[in-house]
Amino acid sequence: MEQRFHAVMECLGGTPKTEVAARYGVSRQTVHSWLARYEAGGVRALEDRSHRVQHCPHRVDASVEALVCELRRDHPRWGPRRLRFEVGRRGVSPLPARATVYRILRRNNLVAGIPRKRRREDYQRWERPQPMELWQMDIVGGVLLADGSEAKVVTGLDDHSRYCVIATVVPRATGRAVCAAFAAALVRFGVPGEVLTDNGKQFTGRFTKPRPGEVLFERICRENGIVARNTKPRSPTTTGKVERFHQSLRGECLTGRIFPSVEAAQAAVDAFVAEYNYQRPHQGIDDAFPADRFHRPGPDRDTTDAIALPLRIPSGLVPPSSPPAPVESADQASTTVVGRSQPVQVDRVVPASGNLMIAQQQIWLGPARAGLPITVWADTDRLHVLTRDGARVKSCSSRLSQRDLARLLADGGRPAGPSPLPAVAPHAPAVEVDRIVNACGGISISGRQISVGMPLAGQRVRLRLDGILLHVIDEHNQLRRTLRCPLPPSACARIRDARPASTVPPPAAAPDVERVVSVNGSIQVGGQKIQVGKVYARKLVSVVLDEHTVTVYDNDTPIQAAPAAAPPT
Repeated sequence: MEQRFHAVMECLGGTPKTEVAARYGVSRQTVHSWLARYEAGGVRALEDRSHRVQHCPHRVDASVEALVCELRRDHPRWGPRRLRFEVGRRGVSPLPARATVYRILRRNNLVAGIPRKRRREDYQRWERPQPMELWQMDIVGGVLLADGSEAKVVTGLDDHSRYCVIATVVPRATGRAVCAAFAAALVRFGVPGEVLTDNGKQFTGRFTKPRPGEVLFERICRENGIVARNTKPRSPTTTGKVERFHQSLRGECLTGRIFPSVEAAQAAVDAFVAEYNYQRPHQGIDDAFPADRFHRPGPDRDTTDAIALPLRIPSGLVPPSSPPAPVESADQASTTVVGRSQPVQVDRVVPASGNLMIAQQQIWLGPARAGLPITVWADTDRLHVLTRDGARVKSCSSRLSQRDLARLLADGGRPAGPSPLPAVAPHAPAVEVDRIVNACGGISISGRQISVGMPLAGQRVRLRLDGILLHVIDEHNQLRRTLRCPLPPSACARIRDARPASTVPPPAAAPDVERVVSVNGSIQVGGQKIQVGKVYARKLVSVVLDEHTVTVYDNDTPIQAAPAAAPPT
């Protein structure tokens, strides 16, 4: 600044500007700019200035950046590509690039900076040209039940469209349970050309000892003209499409949740599958919806002759409630109807080793309980060890078959009553908590960040957690927003500062409409398709729309809440 001042004083004293520029080692244009700054603002104008650009014409708009941040906070698993797609669905034009969305997330500390991984090029990617040419099937665990057991999910994906054709929750992934799920999919969607699976014993018997044999799954494929293919041992990337589906299913539907029953878990999986097939863009098919690429062969296709053949499915695999289909029984005498077994109780005394044996299944109780008289309650799903006064000592999974239960009954056992596990309440009472909205428009409940909107920043709000809904009520007892509750009902009552809800949430100032649920369990509201479940098929439901959420009610009971695709008009 001092040099600039001296140069300006010399110029004002009559020294030529070219000579001054040469003395101070700058250009003549720089000396002219110093003089202009001095004339405009005096000595203070000669201070050092920032070289930062004042305006960037290609910088993304602040409203677009705020929308990206809000979507990321509401959906932490969405990456830059999915966020860019969702921003486009909300009418933003022009769309920011995927790299721009990533920089927005980094700038707002919504994603951790990790080194870029080098892509492996040794995988040979492939895809069938048409739907129904190949299904990929597998089994995944992680379904935790309230009784302490872990259920499995039998999954199946169409290779071309990524459409989920099978997602059945089973207590035990036995060969017959897997075949029942496969048979139900054949009845519903038709017969694919091929089925690709791993080498599990439910799918193939080629590794059976002492000699290979044909399992029920291979028999169904053979009798219906389906080519059953198996992957190489220890090569899960061959069925990479269904494995990637498992990652989404675990992360967005199963992880962190405990279901009261298999039926409740099946309802949650069905809701996820409906969103996966119809509302979720798939990056592997250029952000298209799987339902847009999936179609069953019809009378105008070349495969008419193959579809006209009747299905050959062993009796008992397809439940009576399944839709009618031309099913031909393959072997009436060799199959039985799968149903829940009749439990059996037997009295035993714990041996000196503490290792109790029940129909070739070992139950470890420990030497400390040697000589203790106990009662064993058993079915094909669970085993419960009880003392004579009814106290439960241990519970574990059962490996007993129907034949084992019949043998126990003949050897002195007796028919048992209901399970000794306590019943789980179907509905948890509504609770309320108070929170102060932070400067970013977010709150925290049980370690989960929830965005309630920037207009409420700094205000104290009351949150009512009622089943699947979370109501945001301001200080004036006005309902400001309704969201999907991020916590399961069993976890709401365990919030440290929660209290029982005292009042009914105030009504939302939004129009109400009524819809009749289709046979597929879905409704259409304002161009948006919402899946509410087949249990509500052909029922009249009411729909409440607000700026952020579409809520479906059945007799004043909320049954579904989905984010609004666009503001209601």
